[in-house]
Amino acid sequence: MRHARRRMVRRVTRLAAVGGLLLGSVMVTRAVASESSDASDLPRTTAQSASAKGSDLVSRLGTSRTAGSWINAEGRPVVAVTDKATAAQVRKAGATAKVVRHSMDDLKSATGTLRSAPRVAGTSWAVDYRTNEVVVRADSTVSAADWSRMTELAENIGGFVRMERTEGTFTTRVNGAQPILSTGGRCSAGFNVTNGQSDFILTAGHCGPTGSVWFADNRGRTQIGKTIEQNFPGADYSLVQYDSGKAGDGADVVAIGNGNGVRITGVADPTVGQRVFRSGSTSGLRDGTVTALNATVNYPEGTVTGLIETNVCAEPGDSGGPMFSEGIALGVTSGGSGDCTTGGTTFFQPVTKAMTELGVQMIVSQQQAGAGQQSASPAPSAAASQGAVAPGAASPGSSAPATGVGTTTQTLLARLTDTRNIGPGLLVIGGSLIALVATRYIRAEQDRKAYQRYYSATWG
Repeated sequence: MRHARRRMVRRVTRLAAVGGLLLGSVMVTRAVASESSDASDLPRTTAQSASAKGSDLVSRLGTSRTAGSWINAEGRPVVAVTDKATAAQVRKAGATAKVVRHSMDDLKSATGTLRSAPRVAGTSWAVDYRTNEVVVRADSTVSAADWSRMTELAENIGGFVRMERTEGTFTTRVNGAQPILSTGGRCSAGFNVTNGQSDFILTAGHCGPTGSVWFADNRGRTQIGKTIEQNFPGADYSLVQYDSGKAGDGADVVAIGNGNGVRITGVADPTVGQRVFRSGSTSGLRDGTVTALNATVNYPEGTVTGLIETNVCAEPGDSGGPMFSEGIALGVTSGGSGDCTTGGTTFFQPVTKAMTELGVQMIVSQQQAGAGQQSASPAPSAAASQGAVAPGAASPGSSAPATGVGTTTQTLLARLTDTRNIGPGLLVIGGSLIALVATRYIRAEQDRKAYQRYYSATWG
Protein backbone atom coordinates (compact mmCIF):
# COMPACT_ATOMS: atom_id res chain seq x y z
CA MET A 1 0.00 0.00 0.00
CA ARG A 2 2.84 2.33 0.93
CA HIS A 3 4.61 1.60 -2.38
CA ALA A 4 1.36 2.27 -4.30
CA ARG A 5 1.04 5.68 -2.66
CA ARG A 6 4.65 6.51 -3.55
CA ARG A 7 4.06 5.54 -7.16
CA MET A 8 0.93 7.71 -7.27
CA VAL A 9 2.82 10.73 -5.86
CA ARG A 10 5.61 10.27 -8.42
CA ARG A 11 3.12 10.06 -11.29
CA VAL A 12 1.25 13.19 -10.17
CA THR A 13 4.53 15.05 -9.78
CA ARG A 14 5.68 14.03 -13.25
CA LEU A 15 2.36 15.08 -14.79
CA ALA A 16 2.51 18.44 -13.00
CA ALA A 17 6.09 18.96 -14.19
CA VAL A 18 5.17 18.18 -17.81
CA GLY A 19 2.19 20.53 -17.56
CA GLY A 20 4.48 23.20 -16.12
CA LEU A 21 6.87 22.83 -19.05
CA LEU A 22 4.03 23.29 -21.52
CA LEU A 23 2.60 26.29 -19.63
CA GLY A 24 6.02 27.93 -19.29
CA SER A 25 6.70 27.47 -23.00
CA VAL A 26 3.40 29.18 -23.88
CA MET A 27 4.16 32.07 -21.49
CA VAL A 28 7.61 32.61 -22.98
CA THR A 29 6.22 32.45 -26.52
CA ARG A 30 3.52 35.04 -25.73
CA ALA A 31 6.01 37.33 -24.02
CA VAL A 32 8.42 37.20 -26.95
CA ALA A 33 5.58 37.78 -29.41
CA SER A 34 4.44 40.86 -27.49
CA GLU A 35 7.86 42.47 -27.67
CA SER A 36 8.72 44.73 -30.57
CA SER A 37 11.89 44.23 -32.53
CA ASP A 38 12.28 47.99 -32.81
CA ALA A 39 12.77 50.04 -29.65
CA SER A 40 10.99 52.97 -31.22
CA ASP A 41 7.82 50.90 -31.45
CA LEU A 42 7.69 50.05 -27.76
CA PRO A 43 5.86 53.16 -26.47
CA ARG A 44 3.11 52.94 -29.08
CA THR A 45 -0.24 51.42 -28.08
CA THR A 46 -3.46 50.56 -29.88
CA ALA A 47 -4.88 53.97 -28.99
CA GLN A 48 -1.78 55.73 -30.32
CA SER A 49 -2.06 53.87 -33.60
CA ALA A 50 -5.78 54.70 -33.75
CA SER A 51 -5.06 58.39 -33.28
CA ALA A 52 -2.37 58.39 -35.94
CA LYS A 53 -4.62 56.54 -38.38
CA GLY A 54 -7.45 59.06 -37.93
CA SER A 55 -5.13 62.05 -38.36
CA ASP A 56 -3.48 60.54 -41.42
CA LEU A 57 -6.84 59.89 -43.08
CA VAL A 58 -8.02 63.46 -42.44
CA SER A 59 -4.76 64.81 -43.86
CA ARG A 60 -4.94 62.56 -46.93
CA LEU A 61 -8.63 63.08 -47.72
CA GLY A 62 -8.63 66.85 -47.18
CA THR A 63 -10.71 69.35 -45.21
CA SER A 64 -13.41 69.65 -47.89
CA ARG A 65 -14.40 65.99 -47.44
CA THR A 66 -13.67 65.49 -43.74
CA ALA A 67 -14.52 67.24 -40.49
CA GLY A 68 -12.03 65.94 -37.93
CA SER A 69 -11.31 62.66 -36.18
CA TRP A 70 -11.47 61.28 -32.64
CA ILE A 71 -11.08 58.11 -30.59
CA ASN A 72 -14.32 56.39 -29.59
CA ALA A 73 -15.06 54.50 -26.36
CA GLU A 74 -13.61 51.30 -27.84
CA GLY A 75 -10.34 53.03 -28.71
CA ARG A 76 -11.01 52.97 -32.47
CA PRO A 77 -10.43 55.93 -34.80
CA VAL A 78 -13.54 57.69 -36.08
CA VAL A 79 -13.39 60.09 -39.03
CA ALA A 80 -16.18 62.52 -39.87
CA VAL A 81 -16.79 62.61 -43.64
CA THR A 82 -19.21 64.46 -45.89
CA ASP A 83 -20.16 61.77 -48.43
CA LYS A 84 -20.60 58.02 -48.79
CA ALA A 85 -17.70 57.58 -51.20
CA THR A 86 -15.27 59.08 -48.69
CA ALA A 87 -16.86 56.97 -45.95
CA ALA A 88 -16.08 53.85 -47.98
CA GLN A 89 -12.43 54.92 -48.24
CA VAL A 90 -12.25 55.43 -44.48
CA ARG A 91 -13.74 52.01 -43.75
CA LYS A 92 -11.40 50.37 -46.25
CA ALA A 93 -8.48 51.92 -44.35
CA GLY A 94 -9.70 50.27 -41.14
CA ALA A 95 -11.35 53.22 -39.40
CA THR A 96 -14.98 54.02 -38.56
CA ALA A 97 -16.68 56.63 -40.73
CA LYS A 98 -19.42 59.03 -39.62
CA VAL A 99 -21.20 60.92 -42.39
CA VAL A 100 -21.85 64.55 -41.39
CA ARG A 101 -23.35 67.57 -43.09
CA HIS A 102 -20.60 70.15 -42.68
CA SER A 103 -16.94 69.86 -43.71
CA MET A 104 -13.99 71.22 -41.77
CA ASP A 105 -13.86 74.07 -44.27
CA ASP A 106 -17.42 75.04 -43.22
CA LEU A 107 -16.56 74.81 -39.55
CA LYS A 108 -13.38 76.87 -39.93
CA SER A 109 -15.31 79.51 -41.86
CA ALA A 110 -17.73 79.76 -38.93
CA THR A 111 -14.94 80.21 -36.36
CA GLY A 112 -13.35 82.81 -38.64
CA THR A 113 -16.58 84.80 -38.65
CA LEU A 114 -16.76 84.63 -34.85
CA ARG A 115 -13.15 85.77 -34.57
CA SER A 116 -13.74 88.78 -36.82
CA ALA A 117 -16.73 89.97 -34.77
CA PRO A 118 -16.29 92.47 -31.90
CA ARG A 119 -14.55 90.75 -29.00
CA VAL A 120 -16.67 89.78 -25.98
CA ALA A 121 -14.71 88.90 -22.84
CA GLY A 122 -15.99 85.78 -21.08
CA THR A 123 -16.73 83.81 -24.26
CA SER A 124 -15.09 80.88 -26.01
CA TRP A 125 -15.67 78.69 -29.01
CA ALA A 126 -14.38 75.40 -30.37
CA VAL A 127 -15.28 72.82 -32.99
CA ASP A 128 -17.02 69.72 -31.63
CA TYR A 129 -16.00 67.04 -34.12
CA ARG A 130 -18.42 64.47 -32.75
CA THR A 131 -21.54 66.62 -33.16
CA ASN A 132 -20.27 68.48 -36.25
CA GLU A 133 -20.94 71.82 -34.61
CA VAL A 134 -19.16 74.96 -33.48
CA VAL A 135 -19.92 75.39 -29.78
CA VAL A 136 -19.96 78.95 -28.45
CA ARG A 137 -19.95 79.38 -24.66
CA ALA A 138 -20.50 82.47 -22.54
CA ASP A 139 -19.79 82.76 -18.82
CA SER A 140 -21.72 84.65 -16.16
CA THR A 141 -19.95 87.96 -16.88
CA VAL A 142 -21.39 88.25 -20.41
CA SER A 143 -24.28 90.72 -20.49
CA ALA A 144 -27.68 89.96 -21.96
CA ALA A 145 -27.05 92.48 -24.76
CA ASP A 146 -23.75 90.87 -25.76
CA TRP A 147 -25.30 87.42 -25.58
CA SER A 148 -28.14 88.54 -27.83
CA ARG A 149 -25.70 89.96 -30.41
CA MET A 150 -23.64 86.78 -30.43
CA THR A 151 -26.76 84.63 -30.77
CA GLU A 152 -27.85 86.67 -33.77
CA LEU A 153 -24.40 86.27 -35.32
CA ALA A 154 -24.56 82.49 -34.77
CA GLU A 155 -27.96 82.27 -36.43
CA ASN A 156 -26.63 84.14 -39.46
CA ILE A 157 -23.72 81.69 -39.74
CA GLY A 158 -26.01 78.68 -39.79
CA GLY A 159 -27.68 76.00 -37.72
CA PHE A 160 -24.43 74.24 -36.90
CA VAL A 161 -23.38 76.88 -34.33
CA ARG A 162 -24.57 75.90 -30.84
CA MET A 163 -24.85 78.54 -28.12
CA GLU A 164 -24.35 77.59 -24.47
CA ARG A 165 -24.26 79.46 -21.18
CA THR A 166 -21.75 78.19 -18.62
CA GLU A 167 -21.52 78.75 -14.88
CA GLY A 168 -18.56 80.56 -13.37
CA THR A 169 -16.16 82.74 -15.34
CA PHE A 170 -13.41 82.09 -17.87
CA THR A 171 -10.27 83.16 -16.03
CA THR A 172 -6.59 82.36 -16.09
CA ARG A 173 -5.50 80.20 -13.17
CA VAL A 174 -2.76 82.31 -11.60
CA ASN A 175 -2.28 81.90 -7.89
CA GLY A 176 0.84 73.80 -10.97
CA ALA A 177 2.86 70.75 -10.41
CA GLN A 178 5.23 72.54 -7.97
CA PRO A 179 4.40 76.13 -6.97
CA ILE A 180 6.50 79.00 -8.29
CA LEU A 181 5.89 82.46 -6.88
CA SER A 182 6.54 86.04 -7.94
CA THR A 183 5.12 89.44 -7.14
CA GLY A 184 2.46 88.73 -9.77
CA GLY A 185 1.05 85.69 -7.99
CA ARG A 186 1.47 81.93 -7.76
CA CYS A 187 1.67 79.57 -10.73
CA SER A 188 2.72 75.98 -11.27
CA ALA A 189 5.88 74.74 -12.93
CA GLY A 190 5.12 72.97 -16.18
CA PHE A 191 7.79 70.97 -18.00
CA ASN A 192 11.55 71.27 -18.15
CA VAL A 193 12.94 72.15 -21.57
CA THR A 194 16.36 72.95 -22.96
CA ASN A 195 18.01 74.69 -25.91
CA GLY A 196 21.11 72.55 -25.58
CA GLN A 197 22.99 75.12 -23.53
CA SER A 198 20.59 76.17 -20.76
CA ASP A 199 17.54 74.61 -19.11
CA PHE A 200 14.18 76.33 -18.61
CA ILE A 201 10.70 75.90 -17.15
CA LEU A 202 7.95 75.95 -19.76
CA THR A 203 4.87 77.43 -18.10
CA ALA A 204 1.87 79.68 -18.86
CA GLY A 205 2.44 83.07 -20.45
CA HIS A 206 -0.12 84.86 -18.32
CA CYS A 207 1.82 83.95 -15.16
CA GLY A 208 4.10 86.94 -15.57
CA PRO A 209 5.72 89.27 -18.12
CA THR A 210 9.29 89.06 -19.35
CA GLY A 211 11.64 89.92 -16.49
CA SER A 212 9.48 88.37 -13.76
CA VAL A 213 11.60 86.80 -11.01
CA TRP A 214 10.40 83.49 -9.59
CA PHE A 215 10.95 81.94 -6.17
CA ALA A 216 10.31 78.54 -4.60
CA ASP A 217 9.07 80.06 -1.32
CA ASN A 218 6.70 82.88 -0.41
CA ARG A 219 9.45 84.72 1.50
CA GLY A 220 11.57 85.24 -1.58
CA ARG A 221 14.60 83.45 -0.22
CA THR A 222 15.00 80.66 -2.80
CA GLN A 223 15.21 82.21 -6.25
CA ILE A 224 14.55 79.85 -9.15
CA GLY A 225 14.96 81.98 -12.24
CA LYS A 226 13.62 84.74 -14.43
CA THR A 227 11.10 84.89 -17.30
CA ILE A 228 13.09 85.58 -20.47
CA GLU A 229 10.29 85.22 -23.03
CA GLN A 230 6.50 85.46 -22.84
CA ASN A 231 3.59 85.15 -25.25
CA PHE A 232 0.19 86.25 -23.91
CA PRO A 233 -2.45 86.96 -25.11
CA GLY A 234 -2.56 85.37 -28.56
CA ALA A 235 -0.94 82.24 -27.15
CA ASP A 236 -0.25 81.36 -23.50
CA TYR A 237 3.30 80.23 -22.80
CA SER A 238 6.49 81.57 -21.27
CA LEU A 239 10.05 80.48 -20.62
CA VAL A 240 11.68 80.77 -17.19
CA GLN A 241 15.45 80.39 -17.27
CA TYR A 242 17.05 78.67 -14.28
CA ASP A 243 19.51 80.87 -12.40
CA SER A 244 21.95 77.96 -12.33
CA GLY A 245 21.40 77.24 -16.02
CA LYS A 246 20.44 73.64 -15.27
CA ALA A 247 17.23 71.97 -14.10
CA GLY A 248 19.16 69.46 -11.98
CA ASP A 249 18.29 65.90 -10.99
CA GLY A 250 14.84 64.67 -11.94
CA ALA A 251 14.42 67.16 -14.76
CA ASP A 252 12.41 64.54 -16.67
CA VAL A 253 9.84 64.13 -13.88
CA VAL A 254 6.74 66.19 -13.04
CA ALA A 255 5.20 66.08 -9.58
CA ILE A 256 1.67 64.72 -9.09
CA GLY A 257 1.38 65.10 -5.31
CA ASN A 258 1.85 62.88 -2.27
CA GLY A 259 5.54 62.56 -2.98
CA ASN A 260 5.01 60.98 -6.40
CA GLY A 261 5.97 62.00 -9.89
CA VAL A 262 5.63 60.94 -13.53
CA ARG A 263 8.56 60.51 -15.90
CA ILE A 264 8.14 62.40 -19.17
CA THR A 265 9.19 60.28 -22.14
CA GLY A 266 8.03 62.34 -25.11
CA VAL A 267 5.85 65.14 -26.44
CA ALA A 268 2.85 65.11 -28.80
CA ASP A 269 -0.46 66.70 -29.72
CA PRO A 270 -3.58 65.20 -28.09
CA THR A 271 -6.61 63.64 -29.75
CA VAL A 272 -10.29 64.36 -29.12
CA GLY A 273 -11.66 61.66 -26.82
CA GLN A 274 -8.28 60.93 -25.23
CA ARG A 275 -7.99 60.57 -21.46
CA VAL A 276 -5.51 63.05 -19.99
CA PHE A 277 -4.10 64.05 -16.61
CA ARG A 278 -3.24 67.47 -15.19
CA SER A 279 -1.15 68.32 -12.13
CA GLY A 280 -1.27 71.63 -10.28
CA SER A 281 -0.04 73.11 -7.01
CA THR A 282 -3.59 73.96 -5.87
CA SER A 283 -5.77 70.99 -6.81
CA GLY A 284 -3.16 68.27 -7.38
CA LEU A 285 -3.67 65.47 -9.89
CA ARG A 286 -6.92 65.50 -11.90
CA ASP A 287 -8.07 63.65 -14.99
CA GLY A 288 -10.60 63.95 -17.77
CA THR A 289 -10.85 63.85 -21.56
CA VAL A 290 -10.00 66.10 -24.48
CA THR A 291 -13.25 67.58 -25.82
CA ALA A 292 -11.98 69.86 -28.59
CA LEU A 293 -8.86 71.25 -30.27
CA ASN A 294 -7.99 74.71 -31.63
CA ALA A 295 -10.27 76.40 -29.10
CA THR A 296 -10.48 80.19 -28.73
CA VAL A 297 -10.98 81.84 -25.33
CA ASN A 298 -11.68 85.52 -24.72
CA TYR A 299 -10.14 86.12 -21.28
CA PRO A 300 -10.54 89.53 -19.65
CA GLU A 301 -6.84 90.10 -20.41
CA GLY A 302 -7.16 89.19 -24.09
CA THR A 303 -7.93 86.47 -26.63
CA VAL A 304 -5.97 83.22 -26.84
CA THR A 305 -6.34 80.84 -29.79
CA GLY A 306 -5.24 77.29 -30.64
CA LEU A 307 -5.96 75.87 -27.19
CA ILE A 308 -6.83 72.32 -26.12
CA GLU A 309 -10.30 72.14 -24.53
CA THR A 310 -10.91 69.51 -21.82
CA ASN A 311 -13.38 68.64 -19.06
CA VAL A 312 -10.55 68.40 -16.53
CA CYS A 313 -11.07 70.72 -13.57
CA ALA A 314 -8.57 73.36 -12.38
CA GLU A 315 -8.38 76.14 -9.79
CA PRO A 316 -6.39 79.34 -9.19
CA GLY A 317 -2.71 78.49 -8.77
CA ASP A 318 -2.83 75.59 -11.24
CA SER A 319 -1.80 77.86 -14.15
CA GLY A 320 1.19 76.61 -16.07
CA GLY A 321 0.98 73.11 -14.63
CA PRO A 322 1.60 70.09 -16.88
CA MET A 323 -0.98 68.08 -18.79
CA PHE A 324 0.14 64.65 -19.95
CA SER A 325 -0.95 61.12 -20.78
CA GLU A 326 1.16 58.01 -20.18
CA GLY A 327 4.28 60.10 -19.75
CA ILE A 328 3.71 62.11 -22.95
CA ALA A 329 3.75 65.90 -22.47
CA LEU A 330 0.71 67.54 -24.09
CA GLY A 331 0.08 71.02 -22.69
CA VAL A 332 0.37 73.58 -19.90
CA THR A 333 -2.66 74.87 -18.02
CA SER A 334 -4.05 78.15 -19.35
CA GLY A 335 -7.46 78.82 -17.75
CA GLY A 336 -11.12 77.92 -17.72
CA SER A 337 -14.32 77.99 -15.70
CA GLY A 338 -15.63 76.07 -12.69
CA ASP A 339 -13.61 74.35 -9.99
CA CYS A 340 -12.74 70.87 -8.74
CA THR A 341 -15.87 70.68 -6.55
CA THR A 342 -18.50 71.28 -9.20
CA GLY A 343 -16.36 70.52 -12.27
CA GLY A 344 -15.71 72.75 -15.23
CA THR A 345 -13.86 73.37 -18.48
CA THR A 346 -10.09 73.89 -18.65
CA PHE A 347 -7.99 75.01 -21.59
CA PHE A 348 -4.34 74.15 -22.24
CA GLN A 349 -1.59 75.62 -24.38
CA PRO A 350 -0.21 72.85 -26.63
CA VAL A 351 3.46 72.27 -25.81
CA THR A 352 4.34 71.36 -29.40
CA LYS A 353 3.52 74.86 -30.67
CA ALA A 354 5.17 76.57 -27.69
CA MET A 355 8.39 74.58 -28.09
CA THR A 356 8.54 75.29 -31.82
CA GLU A 357 8.08 79.02 -31.27
CA LEU A 358 10.64 79.10 -28.45
CA GLY A 359 13.21 76.89 -30.16
CA VAL A 360 13.53 74.42 -27.25
CA GLN A 361 13.21 70.66 -26.74
CA MET A 362 11.56 68.72 -23.94
CA ILE A 363 13.87 67.13 -21.36
CA VAL A 364 12.71 63.51 -21.42
CA SER A 365 13.68 60.26 -19.76
CA GLN A 366 16.45 58.64 -21.78
CA GLN A 367 15.61 55.28 -20.21
CA GLN A 368 12.13 55.13 -21.73
CA ALA A 369 12.00 57.60 -24.61
CA GLY A 370 11.73 55.93 -28.02
CA ALA A 371 12.76 57.46 -31.28
CA GLY A 372 9.19 57.38 -32.54
CA GLN A 373 7.59 59.06 -29.56
CA GLN A 374 8.01 62.63 -30.61
CA SER A 375 5.16 62.22 -33.06
CA ALA A 376 3.21 59.55 -31.25
CA SER A 377 -0.21 60.46 -29.94
CA PRO A 378 -0.45 59.31 -26.32
CA ALA A 379 -2.96 56.74 -25.22
CA PRO A 380 -5.65 56.98 -22.58
CA SER A 381 -4.58 55.65 -19.21
CA ALA A 382 -6.54 53.53 -16.82
CA ALA A 383 -4.27 54.27 -13.89
CA ALA A 384 -4.58 57.53 -12.01
CA SER A 385 -0.99 57.31 -10.91
CA GLN A 386 0.23 57.24 -14.52
CA GLY A 387 3.10 54.99 -13.58
CA ALA A 388 4.12 57.14 -10.65
CA VAL A 389 7.63 57.13 -9.24
CA ALA A 390 8.76 58.26 -5.83
CA PRO A 391 10.40 61.65 -6.41
CA GLY A 392 12.03 62.33 -3.07
CA ALA A 393 12.84 65.99 -2.38
CA ALA A 394 11.23 67.94 -5.19
CA SER A 395 12.27 71.35 -6.42
CA PRO A 396 10.25 73.68 -8.65
CA GLY A 397 10.82 73.14 -12.33
CA SER A 398 12.62 69.85 -11.92
CA SER A 399 9.52 69.01 -9.93
CA ALA A 400 10.47 65.56 -8.77
CA PRO A 401 13.88 63.93 -8.81
CA ALA A 402 13.25 60.24 -9.35
CA THR A 403 14.94 58.48 -6.44
CA GLY A 404 12.45 55.74 -5.67
CA VAL A 405 11.42 52.56 -7.40
CA GLY A 406 9.64 53.48 -10.58
CA THR A 407 8.80 52.06 -13.94
CA THR A 408 12.43 52.10 -15.04
CA THR A 409 14.04 51.06 -11.74
CA GLN A 410 12.28 47.79 -11.11
CA THR A 411 14.03 45.12 -9.06
CA LEU A 412 15.01 41.85 -10.68
CA LEU A 413 12.23 40.06 -8.78
CA ALA A 414 9.63 42.53 -10.07
CA ARG A 415 10.77 42.00 -13.63
CA LEU A 416 10.76 38.23 -13.29
CA THR A 417 7.22 38.22 -11.92
CA ASP A 418 5.87 40.70 -14.45
CA THR A 419 3.57 38.69 -16.74
CA ARG A 420 4.48 40.96 -19.66
CA ASN A 421 8.07 39.71 -19.52
CA ILE A 422 9.73 36.37 -20.25
CA GLY A 423 10.68 35.91 -16.59
CA PRO A 424 7.53 34.17 -15.30
CA GLY A 425 7.62 31.59 -18.10
CA LEU A 426 11.28 30.84 -17.43
CA LEU A 427 10.55 30.41 -13.72
CA VAL A 428 7.75 27.92 -14.49
CA ILE A 429 9.97 25.99 -16.89
CA GLY A 430 12.84 25.93 -14.40
CA GLY A 431 10.61 24.69 -11.58
CA SER A 432 9.14 22.00 -13.79
CA LEU A 433 12.59 20.74 -14.86
CA ILE A 434 13.68 20.57 -11.22
CA ALA A 435 10.56 18.55 -10.38
CA LEU A 436 11.23 16.12 -13.25
CA VAL A 437 14.87 15.67 -12.27
CA ALA A 438 13.86 15.15 -8.63
CA THR A 439 11.32 12.44 -9.48
CA ARG A 440 13.87 10.73 -11.71
CA TYR A 441 16.47 10.83 -8.96
CA ILE A 442 14.06 9.53 -6.32
CA ARG A 443 12.99 6.66 -8.60
CA ALA A 444 16.61 5.77 -9.40
CA GLU A 445 17.56 5.89 -5.73
CA GLN A 446 14.66 3.64 -4.78
CA ASP A 447 15.58 1.16 -7.51
CA ARG A 448 19.20 1.14 -6.31
CA LYS A 449 18.19 0.46 -2.72
CA ALA A 450 15.79 -2.29 -3.77
CA TYR A 451 18.55 -3.91 -5.85
CA GLN A 452 20.91 -3.65 -2.88
CA ARG A 453 18.43 -5.28 -0.50
CA TYR A 454 17.70 -8.08 -2.92
CA TYR A 455 21.31 -9.08 -3.48
CA SER A 456 22.18 -8.62 0.18
CA ALA A 457 19.49 -11.15 1.05
CA THR A 458 20.44 -13.65 -1.66
CA TRP A 459 24.25 -13.31 -1.58
CA GLY A 460 26.10 -16.58 -0.88
